[in-house]
Amino acid sequence: MMKDLKIFQYGCGKMSVYTMRYVTENGGKIVGAVDINPNVIGKDIGEIMETEKTGVIVEDAKKAEELLNELKPDCVIVTTMSLLEDVKDALLTCAKCGINAITTCEEAFYPMNSNPNLTKKIDALAKENNCTITGSGYQDAFWGNLITTLVGSSHNVTKIKGSSSYNVEDYGIALAKAHGAGLTKEEFEKDVAAMDEISDEERRKIIESGKYQPSYMWNVNGWLCDKLGLTVVGQSQKCVPQFNDYDIESSTLGMTVKTGMATGMSAVVTTKTKEGITLETECIGKVYNKDEFDRNEWTVYGEPDTTLVIEKPNTVELTCATIVNRIPDVIKAEAGFVPTSRMGELKNII
Repeated sequence: MMKDLKIFQYGCGKMSVYTMRYVTENGGKIVGAVDINPNVIGKDIGEIMETEKTGVIVEDAKKAEELLNELKPDCVIVTTMSLLEDVKDALLTCAKCGINAITTCEEAFYPMNSNPNLTKKIDALAKENNCTITGSGYQDAFWGNLITTLVGSSHNVTKIKGSSSYNVEDYGIALAKAHGAGLTKEEFEKDVAAMDEISDEERRKIIESGKYQPSYMWNVNGWLCDKLGLTVVGQSQKCVPQFNDYDIESSTLGMTVKTGMATGMSAVVTTKTKEGITLETECIGKVYNKDEFDRNEWTVYGEPDTTLVIEKPNTVELTCATIVNRIPDVIKAEAGFVPTSRMGELKNII
Protein backbone atom coordinates (compact mmCIF):
# COMPACT_ATOMS: atom_id res chain seq x y z
CA MET A 1 0.00 0.00 0.00
CA MET A 2 1.17 3.53 -0.78
CA LYS A 3 -1.27 5.32 1.50
CA ASP A 4 0.39 7.67 3.97
CA LEU A 5 3.92 6.74 2.84
CA LYS A 6 6.37 9.65 2.83
CA ILE A 7 8.41 9.77 -0.36
CA PHE A 8 11.40 11.93 -1.23
CA GLN A 9 12.19 12.78 -4.88
CA TYR A 10 15.89 12.93 -5.80
CA GLY A 11 16.15 14.44 -9.30
CA CYS A 12 13.32 16.54 -10.74
CA GLY A 13 13.65 16.09 -14.49
CA LYS A 14 11.42 14.38 -17.05
CA MET A 15 10.84 11.15 -15.12
CA SER A 16 9.90 12.88 -11.87
CA VAL A 17 6.85 14.42 -13.53
CA TYR A 18 5.32 10.94 -13.47
CA THR A 19 6.90 9.40 -10.36
CA MET A 20 5.73 12.23 -8.13
CA ARG A 21 2.25 12.31 -9.64
CA TYR A 22 1.87 8.53 -9.39
CA VAL A 23 2.94 8.58 -5.74
CA THR A 24 0.43 11.34 -4.97
CA GLU A 25 -2.42 9.71 -6.88
CA ASN A 26 -1.79 6.42 -5.04
CA GLY A 27 -2.16 8.09 -1.64
CA GLY A 28 1.50 8.74 -0.86
CA LYS A 29 3.00 12.12 -0.04
CA ILE A 30 6.04 13.79 -1.57
CA VAL A 31 7.70 15.39 1.45
CA GLY A 32 10.84 16.72 -0.19
CA ALA A 33 12.71 17.03 -3.48
CA VAL A 34 16.19 17.97 -4.65
CA ASP A 35 18.01 18.61 -7.92
CA ILE A 36 21.29 20.07 -9.18
CA ASN A 37 19.72 22.17 -11.94
CA PRO A 38 19.52 25.87 -10.94
CA ASN A 39 16.55 26.26 -13.29
CA VAL A 40 14.61 23.71 -11.22
CA ILE A 41 15.80 24.55 -7.71
CA GLY A 42 13.27 26.84 -6.02
CA LYS A 43 10.26 25.55 -7.96
CA ASP A 44 7.22 24.06 -6.26
CA ILE A 45 6.95 20.40 -7.28
CA GLY A 46 3.41 21.17 -8.45
CA GLU A 47 4.94 23.25 -11.25
CA ILE A 48 6.97 20.23 -12.33
CA MET A 49 3.96 17.89 -12.21
CA GLU A 50 1.80 20.60 -13.85
CA THR A 51 -0.67 20.45 -10.96
CA GLU A 52 -1.61 22.85 -8.20
CA LYS A 53 1.20 24.05 -5.96
CA THR A 54 1.96 21.76 -3.04
CA GLY A 55 4.20 23.83 -0.80
CA VAL A 56 7.09 21.41 -1.37
CA ILE A 57 9.99 23.31 -2.93
CA VAL A 58 12.84 21.70 -4.87
CA GLU A 59 16.08 22.30 -2.98
CA ASP A 60 19.74 21.93 -3.92
CA ALA A 61 20.94 18.34 -3.95
CA LYS A 62 23.79 19.43 -1.68
CA LYS A 63 21.19 19.54 1.11
CA ALA A 64 19.98 15.97 0.51
CA GLU A 65 21.55 14.42 3.61
CA GLU A 66 20.28 17.22 5.86
CA LEU A 67 16.78 16.93 4.43
CA LEU A 68 16.65 13.13 4.68
CA ASN A 69 17.69 13.24 8.33
CA GLU A 70 15.06 15.90 9.00
CA LEU A 71 12.15 14.48 6.98
CA LYS A 72 12.82 10.76 7.49
CA PRO A 73 10.89 9.56 4.42
CA ASP A 74 9.90 5.93 3.95
CA CYS A 75 11.62 5.79 0.57
CA VAL A 76 13.61 7.93 -1.85
CA ILE A 77 13.06 7.82 -5.62
CA VAL A 78 16.26 8.61 -7.52
CA THR A 79 15.69 9.60 -11.16
CA THR A 80 18.96 11.06 -12.40
CA MET A 81 21.63 9.16 -14.33
CA SER A 82 22.11 5.76 -16.01
CA LEU A 83 25.38 4.49 -14.50
CA LEU A 84 25.90 3.39 -10.88
CA GLU A 85 29.01 5.56 -10.58
CA ASP A 86 26.90 8.59 -11.47
CA VAL A 87 24.22 7.91 -8.83
CA LYS A 88 26.56 6.66 -6.11
CA ASP A 89 26.43 9.88 -4.09
CA ALA A 90 22.63 9.77 -3.97
CA LEU A 91 22.50 6.07 -3.07
CA LEU A 92 25.32 6.27 -0.52
CA THR A 93 23.62 9.26 1.10
CA CYS A 94 20.38 7.29 1.40
CA ALA A 95 22.26 4.29 2.82
CA LYS A 96 24.15 6.50 5.28
CA CYS A 97 20.87 8.01 6.50
CA GLY A 98 19.19 4.60 6.75
CA ILE A 99 16.55 5.53 4.15
CA ASN A 100 15.22 3.04 1.57
CA ALA A 101 15.84 4.05 -2.05
CA ILE A 102 14.78 2.93 -5.52
CA THR A 103 16.35 4.30 -8.68
CA THR A 104 15.66 4.35 -12.40
CA CYS A 105 19.44 4.06 -12.97
CA GLU A 106 19.58 1.25 -15.53
CA GLU A 107 22.86 -0.21 -14.28
CA ALA A 108 21.40 -0.42 -10.77
CA PHE A 109 18.96 -3.06 -12.03
CA TYR A 110 21.71 -5.65 -11.46
CA PRO A 111 25.06 -3.87 -10.88
CA MET A 112 26.72 -6.92 -9.33
CA ASN A 113 27.98 -7.93 -12.78
CA SER A 114 29.23 -4.52 -13.93
CA ASN A 115 30.40 -2.58 -10.86
CA PRO A 116 30.67 -5.15 -8.04
CA ASN A 117 32.92 -3.18 -5.70
CA LEU A 118 30.71 -0.10 -5.59
CA THR A 119 27.66 -2.34 -5.22
CA LYS A 120 29.30 -4.04 -2.22
CA LYS A 121 30.07 -0.65 -0.69
CA ILE A 122 26.45 0.49 -1.00
CA ASP A 123 25.24 -2.92 0.22
CA ALA A 124 27.44 -2.83 3.33
CA LEU A 125 26.37 0.71 4.28
CA ALA A 126 22.68 -0.10 3.72
CA LYS A 127 22.97 -3.21 5.90
CA GLU A 128 24.76 -1.22 8.59
CA ASN A 129 21.91 1.30 8.68
CA ASN A 130 19.06 -1.17 8.07
CA CYS A 131 17.66 0.06 4.77
CA THR A 132 17.21 -1.29 1.24
CA ILE A 133 18.61 0.08 -2.02
CA THR A 134 17.50 -1.20 -5.44
CA GLY A 135 17.05 -0.37 -9.12
CA SER A 136 13.91 -0.88 -11.18
CA GLY A 137 11.92 0.50 -14.09
CA TYR A 138 10.61 -0.63 -17.47
CA GLN A 139 13.06 -3.54 -17.58
CA ASP A 140 11.65 -4.98 -14.34
CA ALA A 141 8.47 -5.89 -16.22
CA PHE A 142 9.20 -6.03 -19.94
CA TRP A 143 12.74 -7.44 -19.90
CA GLY A 144 12.41 -9.29 -16.61
CA ASN A 145 9.20 -10.61 -15.06
CA LEU A 146 7.38 -11.14 -18.37
CA ILE A 147 10.31 -13.20 -19.63
CA THR A 148 10.70 -15.34 -16.52
CA THR A 149 6.96 -16.01 -16.66
CA LEU A 150 7.33 -17.29 -20.24
CA VAL A 151 10.20 -19.50 -19.10
CA GLY A 152 8.01 -20.75 -16.26
CA SER A 153 5.38 -21.84 -18.77
CA SER A 154 7.87 -23.76 -20.95
CA HIS A 155 8.67 -27.47 -20.78
CA ASN A 156 12.33 -26.83 -21.51
CA VAL A 157 14.43 -23.86 -22.61
CA THR A 158 17.57 -23.70 -24.78
CA LYS A 159 17.79 -19.98 -25.56
CA ILE A 160 16.27 -16.64 -24.60
CA LYS A 161 16.46 -13.93 -27.27
CA GLY A 162 15.21 -10.41 -26.77
CA SER A 163 15.19 -7.04 -28.47
CA SER A 164 13.84 -3.73 -27.26
CA SER A 165 13.97 -0.23 -28.77
CA TYR A 166 13.35 3.15 -27.19
CA ASN A 167 13.63 6.81 -28.13
CA VAL A 168 16.49 8.48 -26.25
CA GLU A 169 14.63 11.80 -26.65
CA ASP A 170 12.27 10.67 -23.87
CA TYR A 171 14.90 10.23 -21.16
CA GLY A 172 17.17 13.24 -21.06
CA ILE A 173 20.62 14.22 -22.26
CA ALA A 174 22.65 11.86 -20.03
CA LEU A 175 21.02 8.79 -21.53
CA ALA A 176 21.22 10.13 -25.09
CA LYS A 177 24.95 10.77 -24.76
CA ALA A 178 25.50 7.35 -23.18
CA HIS A 179 24.09 5.86 -26.39
CA GLY A 180 26.49 7.83 -28.58
CA ALA A 181 23.74 9.95 -30.10
CA GLY A 182 25.19 12.89 -32.02
CA LEU A 183 28.67 11.39 -32.42
CA THR A 184 30.41 10.95 -35.73
CA LYS A 185 31.18 7.39 -36.77
CA GLU A 186 34.82 7.91 -35.79
CA GLU A 187 33.89 9.37 -32.40
CA PHE A 188 31.50 6.47 -31.75
CA GLU A 189 34.17 3.88 -32.54
CA LYS A 190 36.62 5.64 -30.20
CA ASP A 191 34.33 6.62 -27.33
CA VAL A 192 31.74 3.81 -27.28
CA ALA A 193 32.52 0.74 -29.38
CA ALA A 194 36.18 0.50 -28.36
CA MET A 195 35.15 -0.32 -24.81
CA ASP A 196 34.06 -3.77 -25.98
CA GLU A 197 36.88 -4.58 -28.37
CA ILE A 198 38.79 -6.23 -25.56
CA SER A 199 39.47 -9.69 -24.17
CA ASP A 200 37.42 -11.26 -21.38
CA GLU A 201 40.35 -10.74 -19.00
CA GLU A 202 40.63 -7.06 -19.91
CA ARG A 203 36.88 -6.64 -19.42
CA ARG A 204 37.07 -8.32 -16.02
CA LYS A 205 39.79 -5.88 -14.92
CA ILE A 206 37.78 -2.88 -16.10
CA ILE A 207 34.70 -4.17 -14.27
CA GLU A 208 36.73 -4.61 -11.08
CA SER A 209 38.02 -1.05 -11.46
CA GLY A 210 34.46 0.30 -11.61
CA LYS A 211 35.00 1.95 -15.00
CA TYR A 212 33.03 -0.43 -17.21
CA GLN A 213 30.10 1.11 -19.09
CA PRO A 214 27.54 -1.66 -19.62
CA SER A 215 24.63 -1.50 -22.00
CA TYR A 216 21.27 -1.98 -20.33
CA MET A 217 21.05 -5.62 -21.40
CA TRP A 218 24.32 -6.44 -19.64
CA ASN A 219 22.58 -5.92 -16.32
CA VAL A 220 19.28 -7.38 -17.55
CA ASN A 221 20.99 -10.67 -18.42
CA GLY A 222 22.49 -10.77 -14.94
CA TRP A 223 19.04 -10.11 -13.43
CA LEU A 224 17.42 -12.83 -15.54
CA CYS A 225 20.07 -15.38 -14.59
CA ASP A 226 19.71 -14.46 -10.92
CA LYS A 227 15.92 -14.77 -11.08
CA LEU A 228 16.06 -18.07 -13.00
CA GLY A 229 18.85 -19.58 -10.90
CA LEU A 230 21.25 -19.83 -13.85
CA THR A 231 25.03 -19.81 -13.45
CA VAL A 232 26.86 -17.40 -15.78
CA VAL A 233 30.05 -18.80 -17.30
CA GLY A 234 30.67 -16.08 -19.89
CA GLN A 235 29.24 -12.80 -21.11
CA SER A 236 30.16 -10.48 -24.00
CA GLN A 237 28.85 -7.21 -25.42
CA LYS A 238 29.03 -5.47 -28.79
CA CYS A 239 27.85 -1.92 -29.48
CA VAL A 240 26.93 -0.90 -33.04
CA PRO A 241 26.08 2.69 -34.10
CA GLN A 242 22.70 3.44 -35.67
CA PHE A 243 22.30 5.91 -38.54
CA ASN A 244 19.49 7.61 -40.42
CA ASP A 245 19.34 8.65 -44.07
CA TYR A 246 18.20 12.21 -43.33
CA ASP A 247 18.89 14.86 -40.68
CA ILE A 248 16.94 14.64 -37.41
CA GLU A 249 16.40 17.42 -34.89
CA SER A 250 17.10 16.42 -31.29
CA SER A 251 15.59 18.68 -28.63
CA THR A 252 17.31 16.64 -25.92
CA LEU A 253 20.78 17.06 -27.43
CA GLY A 254 19.99 20.58 -28.60
CA MET A 255 21.38 19.86 -32.06
CA THR A 256 20.69 18.49 -35.50
CA VAL A 257 21.86 14.89 -35.82
CA LYS A 258 23.04 15.01 -39.40
CA THR A 259 23.15 12.16 -41.90
CA GLY A 260 26.28 10.15 -41.14
CA MET A 261 26.20 10.94 -37.41
CA ALA A 262 25.07 8.27 -34.97
CA THR A 263 21.45 8.58 -33.87
CA GLY A 264 22.22 6.11 -31.07
CA MET A 265 23.28 2.50 -30.82
CA SER A 266 22.34 -1.15 -30.73
CA ALA A 267 24.00 -3.14 -27.95
CA VAL A 268 23.93 -6.94 -28.14
CA VAL A 269 24.81 -8.94 -25.02
CA THR A 270 25.41 -12.70 -25.19
CA THR A 271 25.46 -14.74 -21.98
CA LYS A 272 26.46 -18.39 -21.68
CA THR A 273 25.32 -20.40 -18.66
CA LYS A 274 26.44 -23.60 -16.97
CA GLU A 275 22.95 -24.98 -17.47
CA GLY A 276 23.29 -24.72 -21.27
CA ILE A 277 20.81 -21.87 -21.76
CA THR A 278 22.07 -18.96 -23.86
CA LEU A 279 20.75 -15.41 -23.49
CA GLU A 280 21.10 -13.09 -26.49
CA THR A 281 19.58 -9.70 -25.83
CA GLU A 282 19.65 -6.41 -27.70
CA CYS A 283 18.65 -2.89 -26.76
CA ILE A 284 18.35 -0.21 -29.43
CA GLY A 285 18.36 3.32 -28.10
CA LYS A 286 18.41 6.21 -30.56
CA VAL A 287 16.84 9.47 -31.68
CA TYR A 288 13.83 8.24 -33.61
CA ASN A 289 12.95 9.34 -37.10
CA LYS A 290 9.31 10.04 -37.99
CA ASP A 291 8.55 6.38 -38.79
CA GLU A 292 10.02 4.70 -35.69
CA PHE A 293 8.43 3.68 -32.40
CA ASP A 294 9.19 1.63 -29.28
CA ARG A 295 9.05 -2.13 -29.75
CA ASN A 296 9.71 -5.05 -27.44
CA GLU A 297 10.17 -8.58 -28.82
CA TRP A 298 11.31 -11.66 -26.93
CA THR A 299 11.43 -15.33 -27.87
CA VAL A 300 11.94 -18.25 -25.50
CA TYR A 301 13.29 -21.18 -27.53
CA GLY A 302 12.69 -24.75 -26.40
CA GLU A 303 9.50 -26.73 -26.09
CA PRO A 304 7.52 -24.87 -27.19
CA ASP A 305 9.05 -21.79 -28.86
CA THR A 306 7.16 -18.73 -27.60
CA THR A 307 7.38 -15.16 -28.88
CA LEU A 308 6.10 -12.05 -27.13
CA VAL A 309 5.77 -8.78 -29.10
CA ILE A 310 4.70 -5.46 -27.63
CA GLU A 311 4.53 -2.47 -29.95
CA LYS A 312 4.40 1.19 -28.93
CA PRO A 313 4.58 0.72 -25.15
CA ASN A 314 4.54 4.01 -23.24
CA THR A 315 8.03 3.33 -21.95
CA VAL A 316 8.44 6.43 -19.79
CA GLU A 317 5.11 6.04 -18.00
CA LEU A 318 5.64 2.29 -17.58
CA THR A 319 9.08 2.92 -16.09
CA CYS A 320 7.70 5.39 -13.57
CA ALA A 321 4.66 3.27 -12.66
CA THR A 322 6.96 0.29 -12.08
CA ILE A 323 9.18 2.36 -9.79
CA VAL A 324 6.22 3.49 -7.70
CA ASN A 325 4.61 0.04 -7.60
CA ARG A 326 7.89 -1.45 -6.33
CA ILE A 327 8.13 0.88 -3.33
CA PRO A 328 6.17 -1.39 -0.91
CA ASP A 329 8.47 -4.29 -1.92
CA VAL A 330 11.54 -2.17 -1.21
CA ILE A 331 10.24 -1.23 2.21
CA LYS A 332 9.55 -4.89 3.07
CA ALA A 333 12.83 -6.27 1.66
CA GLU A 334 15.87 -7.26 3.67
CA ALA A 335 18.55 -4.63 4.26
CA GLY A 336 21.29 -4.09 1.71
CA PHE A 337 21.50 -3.67 -2.03
CA VAL A 338 18.76 -6.06 -3.12
CA PRO A 339 17.87 -6.49 -6.82
CA THR A 340 14.18 -6.80 -7.63
CA SER A 341 14.89 -10.33 -8.90
CA ARG A 342 14.75 -11.21 -5.18
CA MET A 343 11.61 -9.24 -4.32
CA GLY A 344 8.93 -11.41 -5.87
CA GLU A 345 6.61 -10.61 -8.74
CA LEU A 346 5.79 -7.08 -9.76
CA LYS A 347 2.31 -6.03 -8.58
CA ASN A 348 0.12 -2.98 -8.95
CA ILE A 349 -0.53 -0.94 -5.82
CA ILE A 350 -4.15 -1.61 -4.85
